[in-house]
Amino acid sequence: MKRYLPEKQHIVITRDEARAFDFNAINTIGIPGVVLMENAGRSCAEFVKEKLQGNANPKVCILCGTGNNGGDGYVIARHLRNAKFQVTIVICGDKDKIKGDAKINLDILTALKQPVEQLAADSSDIEQRIREYCSNADMIIDCLLGTGLTGMVKGGYKRIIEVINSLESTILAVDIPSGLDCDTGEPLGTAIEADYTITFIAIKKGFTSEKASKYTGEIYIASIGIEPD
Repeated sequence: MKRYLPEKQHIVITRDEARAFDFNAINTIGIPGVVLMENAGRSCAEFVKEKLQGNANPKVCILCGTGNNGGDGYVIARHLRNAKFQVTIVICGDKDKIKGDAKINLDILTALKQPVEQLAADSSDIEQRIREYCSNADMIIDCLLGTGLTGMVKGGYKRIIEVINSLESTILAVDIPSGLDCDTGEPLGTAIEADYTITFIAIKKGFTSEKASKYTGEIYIASIGIEPD
């Protein structure tokens, strides 16, 4: 895993280039998407274990959306569970919308008897419940909204992000801080203010903006098993 330092040369990609890279890896190279997700999640879990290695009985809260960003969270949860972490997993949104590789990894957690909390995005008590789920967490892991987000963050997700930002816990964003525009580095109404961001494939174009550092914190680039040329 490499740390992003603006003064050093790094490959930078846009949202569309990230999608094309994944498509090529799966459909041309032949790496199943679930393998790419496994590699991504395992890399993040190793980072978390390193950062919390001095903590007795480390506790994390993983907040997952209903797309592939949430799928990364389920992989992270499994590896941290294997490492004897106390893991709270919260699906923020409609569980029935989870499909594909994310659903495979959620089903694995279910088979392992790992409890998974569910929180409807329109819950009236959403702020209170997020605080309860995240209470005493050594790290909150943001797997809510990925690089594909283009519209403004509204409703329940906006409230969730605002509550997370108000808490004292260390925050790790997976691939991109939820709510941050991948190409511009601007918050789409609101965005997670992370201490660390682990991104995949390469640095996202928006991260090079000076404004983005408020949201990304320290940025690291993790391998998913295939590298850009």
